[in-house]
Amino acid sequence: MAVVLPEAAIIVAGGSGTRMQSQVPKQFIAIGGQPILMHTIRRFYEYNPALQLVVVLPQNQIAKWQTLCFTHVFEIKHAVVAGGITRFGSVKNGLAAITAPDGVVAVHDGVRPFVPVAVIREAFAVAAEKGNAVVAVPLKESIRQIFKTKNKALDRSQYQLVQTPQCFRLPLLRRAYALPEEPTFTDDASVVERFGQKINLVTGSYENIKITTPEDLLWAEVFLKATKTKDS
Repeated sequence: MAVVLPEAAIIVAGGSGTRMQSQVPKQFIAIGGQPILMHTIRRFYEYNPALQLVVVLPQNQIAKWQTLCFTHVFEIKHAVVAGGITRFGSVKNGLAAITAPDGVVAVHDGVRPFVPVAVIREAFAVAAEKGNAVVAVPLKESIRQIFKTKNKALDRSQYQLVQTPQCFRLPLLRRAYALPEEPTFTDDASVVERFGQKINLVTGSYENIKITTPEDLLWAEVFLKATKTKDS
């Protein structure tokens, strides 16, 4: 009989709203009447209601989030911890809040509210089997490499866009995050790769956008409305 591993998710929400041209942190901006972060949390709850959820926020945003949860009667159970100065520090703080000694943990951007549940499920399954799973999608447009005085076309089939969630066996991610932080650590996969592990890619979704600009917000509202119409 297969052993069922405990599962957890760290949702990192450290945005300030600068690129969104908003005074409101982007994870708190409402789409469909609720903050983006609530939609994100709900996707993971739909995947597994027993999942241990940890939300990482800047210290000065925690009280606002608690107020939003009260106002919107948001009752999905989750822990809230203060983030670090960098994303690396924030994930490390989130890891410290995970209670299970073993299992699989996902790290996900708080402003990716449309990640399909099927993608979450696949990432957890592959990570349980192989140690890690990183969601990515093929490029749809041509790309060029830029130099100081020239540029050249690259073969886009050799590249993929990395998304989240990025899932890992808990002991592996804890050991990787014991490394000293480096400037090249742009995501969790880069930390685990530096630790000497091969990264396994799983197919993501073009719906799984990271909402960072006003244009993204417009798309999100349209997509959410279309989804509700389809489900009704």
